[in-house]
Amino acid sequence: MTNTPGVNAHAVAEHTIALMLAVARRIPSMDAGVRAGEWPRGLLVQLEGKTFGVIGLGAIGCRVATLASAFGMTVLASTLGEDGGRSRSVGAKHVPLEVLLRESDFVSLHLRLSDKTTRHLDRDRLALMKPSAFLINTARAGLVGREALFEALRESRIAGAGLDVFHEEPIRPDDPLLRLPNVVLTPHNAGSTAEVIDRGLQQAVENIQAFLR
Repeated sequence: MTNTPGVNAHAVAEHTIALMLAVARRIPSMDAGVRAGEWPRGLLVQLEGKTFGVIGLGAIGCRVATLASAFGMTVLASTLGEDGGRSRSVGAKHVPLEVLLRESDFVSLHLRLSDKTTRHLDRDRLALMKPSAFLINTARAGLVGREALFEALRESRIAGAGLDVFHEEPIRPDDPLLRLPNVVLTPHNAGSTAEVIDRGLQQAVENIQAFLR
């Protein structure tokens, strides 16, 4: 049995940064306002100098940490198992999850969904985040408690979220997330690029050739 690990890591990492910028800079709502004849001015969130917390340091998490560092952000990292020097290799500081949640201005999830990680961010852990902080999830929706996330966003206990994954996909037209102005949503397509498809096919062919040899 073979697979094509990591082929979409850079694409998903780029989408993570795109969601972070979109929700922090209010790009979708400003675009809609300008198109509607409005001129929605106001203060925006700058990334430089902020703290970025990455939960999970697989191929995607490591790439996201590197990109966040390029914006001049302080990067914190939390992993389920031993860090093994991965945080240091991407310019991040390894800290306990609770510390990361309290100190980060942006929290980005990059864990696999399992029995151990389901609702990894529950109501109590979401409550540790700053009211000014944003949550980005391009991994799996089940990593976060569904109702806990909605309540935190609705009650402005966190500033907003950028989501590419949902508990039901496609998202239902009556899902309450659709009514929240502080959320940017994309349809679980963070890794959908021509480069990812080409690289995945190439790796699949290489796997077949290796098997036949």
